[in-house]
Amino acid sequence: MVKTYLTFLLVLSFTFGFAQEPIITSVGFNGAKRIKTTFVEKLVRTKIGSVLDSVQLNEDVIRLKRLPPVSHAYFQTFKLVTGDYDVVFTIEENFTLIPFANLFSSSNDDFAFRVGLQEFNTFGKNITLGGFYQFDVFHSYGLNLRAPYLFSNRLGLSLSYNDFTTQEPVFFNDTSADYKYRNNGFQIMGLYELDFKNRIELGFSLFTEDYKYLSGATQPDIPQSLNVDKHLFKFIYSHEDIEYHYQYLNGFRSTLNFQYVGSTDENLPDFFIGFNDFVFYKRVGKKGNWANRLRAGLASNMETPFAPFSVDNNLNIRGVGNTIDRGTAAIVLNTEYRHTLVDKDWFVLQSNLFIDGGSWRNPGGDFSDFWDEGNIRIYPGVGLRFIHKRIFNAIFRIDYGHGITKNPSRGIVFGIGQYF
Repeated sequence: MVKTYLTFLLVLSFTFGFAQEPIITSVGFNGAKRIKTTFVEKLVRTKIGSVLDSVQLNEDVIRLKRLPPVSHAYFQTFKLVTGDYDVVFTIEENFTLIPFANLFSSSNDDFAFRVGLQEFNTFGKNITLGGFYQFDVFHSYGLNLRAPYLFSNRLGLSLSYNDFTTQEPVFFNDTSADYKYRNNGFQIMGLYELDFKNRIELGFSLFTEDYKYLSGATQPDIPQSLNVDKHLFKFIYSHEDIEYHYQYLNGFRSTLNFQYVGSTDENLPDFFIGFNDFVFYKRVGKKGNWANRLRAGLASNMETPFAPFSVDNNLNIRGVGNTIDRGTAAIVLNTEYRHTLVDKDWFVLQSNLFIDGGSWRNPGGDFSDFWDEGNIRIYPGVGLRFIHKRIFNAIFRIDYGHGITKNPSRGIVFGIGQYF
């Protein structure tokens, strides 16, 4: 009996010994120069003393690749004689102090531009700090700070101040007028990472909108001057499951943006606005990337010339023109095929074939407006991307779009970064 019992204990001890999972004895980081090692140690979920987990290691690599200071990352494991493991993450860094300049035409075809400077890795802790100056008939400027991991590896903060002044078309009764529009205010947002794929942002903004009539049609019930104090509450929910490999993306992202805007003037009444961007990327062979974005948006359906959704070159339909119409609901689909023509150590040249299409609900209208021939716009086109692989978001794009629906236009659109 005693012999049987001892045999059972011996077998049990061997079973537990062989079933014991390997433990991580050290976690190291190679290639971290400008980004602080203490920051990435806090960010990754692979820790000393935890069980070796390939799923967690892959998630940590993707988490590192999402950071603006990181162009590429991978991990290696080294087995010790004890059966445990050392883990080493290797990071290829981006250059993150980025000046930028955009050239474009304004609503009356005058020369316009925006210049600025942003540091995406302030203090080596993935903090974005930047500002811009814009001339578009009038002068504008803004400052922003975004620190998604300021307080922990989940909790952060963003702050911004903007003073925009532009010439904006306002549409009513099949005609339009130009107004000098100024938006001046600040915003604060709390940022929280729920888990690897999901994060939320919650905050508010206080701002003033000022409209002054410049030229065009007039109407007795359309004010020629407005100065309105407003407040805004914003909620953003983002789900991301995308794999990054330099200029190639593969996966899905959904971003919901919901806002309530309160006003002190009945001419610009309170309203709700919400929209969701569904983005899908698919690798095609070794050099191709298929990219898609569907935006569905809905706002309070007020009959106002100051409707929140706009039809614009730089936002949704390439080639259509700058703010050519407005609406209280929108459905827009952008699809494009990106093909790498040249891929060197630091430089990439991509070609681009795209189709942008969408429709809008007229202010005070109904959902049948989506099928109105005058509201549907479809613009196919071609473009090029010039990409620097070692500088974050250093993508210069140029696209040419040509309309094929009613009252078509055509135009060239320049920009920094991929269109979506």
